[in-house]
Amino acid sequence: MTFKTIVVHCNGDKAIQQRLAVATDLATRFDSYLVGLHVRPPFQPPVYFDGSFVMDDLYKIHEDTQAAEQKAALTAFAAATEGRNIAVEREIVDGLVDREVTKRARCADLTVLGQTGSDMPAATLPDLPEVVALAAGRPVLVVPYIPVRRPIGRNVILCWNASRESARAAADALPFLKDADKVTVLSFRADGEDMGAHAAVKWLGRHGVKAAAVEESLGSVDVGDLVLSRASDLGADMIVMGVYGHTRVREMVLGGVSRTLLRSMTVPVFMAH
Repeated sequence: MTFKTIVVHCNGDKAIQQRLAVATDLATRFDSYLVGLHVRPPFQPPVYFDGSFVMDDLYKIHEDTQAAEQKAALTAFAAATEGRNIAVEREIVDGLVDREVTKRARCADLTVLGQTGSDMPAATLPDLPEVVALAAGRPVLVVPYIPVRRPIGRNVILCWNASRESARAAADALPFLKDADKVTVLSFRADGEDMGAHAAVKWLGRHGVKAAAVEESLGSVDVGDLVLSRASDLGADMIVMGVYGHTRVREMVLGGVSRTLLRSMTVPVFMAH
């Protein structure tokens, strides 16, 4: 298994260069086909309209804004991939961002998204990584908007609690885990329960992954904060985890650990559901 197709979301946010740099590094490392996906959202008239603008003026503002964002995104994609000796494709689609990114992710081995923040374009929903991770059926890699150490995936923390989601994430992340210099299987015990971290280490070993188990008792501290703390202690450059929750029409229910990591992430987070 490897990442034959990687999709990277290209919108007009300020952190796009870092996201593209990570995606391009990965495409080079895994000899992947890299797709730069840009989504043009539809014009949505305001619910409240006071008549100070005619509708044609609002539509023109929307079109001009989208044209500028598309140009900036695709220019950044071209600059990031130039001379990298990888197969690339620009893909431009019209529609709602979450739906189109999710749809495209289902035909990819990995989708690279950015951590959402206040500088994201209005059409990029603040829960985009969660929506895609929960709905696509494929793993996503969320890149923080703060600078990250590259290349990523040399020192990886695998969050493990013997759940279906953590097993799915571990299996989907095998290309990273096999290529890593160090893998730590991190689990937190509640009431002394064995989370099976050592069994996971043995399974990984049969795939050629050299991993070590770290088991800790679960106290009163939020698990997401504990994971981030251990990532700092161990010098990790990526976190692998199963994402918990479900999606409804414009409603997101997400596990607390996932919410904490996506809000306060300091290294890229590989997620699968």
